[in-house]
Amino acid sequence: MSDIDFDPAALKTVLDEHLGAADMVELERISGGQSNPTYFVTHGARRLVLRKQPNGPILRGAHAVDREFRVMKALGAQGVPVPETVFFHEDPAALGTPFYLMERIEGRVFEDCSLPGMDAEERRAIYFGMADAMARMHGIDPHAAGLDDYGKPGDYFQRQINRWTRQLRASTGEPITELERLADWLPSQVPPEDGAVAVAHGDFRLGNMMFHPTEPRVIAILDWELSTLGHPLADLGFCCMTWHCTPDEYGGIRGLDWQALGIPTKQEFVDRYHDSARPTGALQDFHIVFSLFRFAVIFVGIADRARAGNASGKNAADVAPLARAFARRALEIVDA
Repeated sequence: MSDIDFDPAALKTVLDEHLGAADMVELERISGGQSNPTYFVTHGARRLVLRKQPNGPILRGAHAVDREFRVMKALGAQGVPVPETVFFHEDPAALGTPFYLMERIEGRVFEDCSLPGMDAEERRAIYFGMADAMARMHGIDPHAAGLDDYGKPGDYFQRQINRWTRQLRASTGEPITELERLADWLPSQVPPEDGAVAVAHGDFRLGNMMFHPTEPRVIAILDWELSTLGHPLADLGFCCMTWHCTPDEYGGIRGLDWQALGIPTKQEFVDRYHDSARPTGALQDFHIVFSLFRFAVIFVGIADRARAGNASGKNAADVAPLARAFARRALEIVDA
């Protein structure tokens, strides 16, 4: 349990209080991820997943595990594929931070967007399954789900640009000129407000999906930390970064013979999404540039946390150069 950064006995006490007394026979930190620490827990016969805030100082509003719990509970009741929530524990006294538990489900998670080991037909179906899951998520009426106040309605992109620009300029690292250029370019390129509002995941990509063990169907959308009420094209643009980034740039497919692998074109993926999504405007270069900028600033924050010694991922310092890489990919689109 060398990776466990809290007292296991304290966790067992909380679990016994909520679920009844039982032995805690498994506690394992899950490798990977740069945000909220995640653990497998088995308490008696219950196989669970625990998510908590990282230890140490955090940015205001970041690592909001209470929001993760709330949105999954609400969307699960609306038929969106999410893990079943168990309980949220607000008091930080037990583990040092608030945390929640959800049921552990069995399925497949693909970190490599080239999907090695599959045939072409399977790869195509997996990508289309991801598009279908996104459309289903965006099809939920936030009011019907009880999420009216989950974010501010309207003017999503401008508010997000302002937020991430502030975070960029609050960084303790060396300035990244490519990101500063994007911060100057984006505000003047925001499409006219069209009133589209959905639950936006904020990190919708293949690695945050769990698929059925044998079918190309998403059974759980994971990692809701960045979710809010937003524009559906933000998630669609974010997911389309895969076609613009290389395998060493967080698992993209650029540079691979991805069509021979059976992976659909970006336009085919977008069309599949629109086949079942609520009607919305067309995906524009702006949406992908915005997504690359936002993702780059997230990696600036990861580098800041690594310097401060409280990053969640073990490879936080190694992935810091991705901020400049994503910014350069965005500028390729701007300058095309």
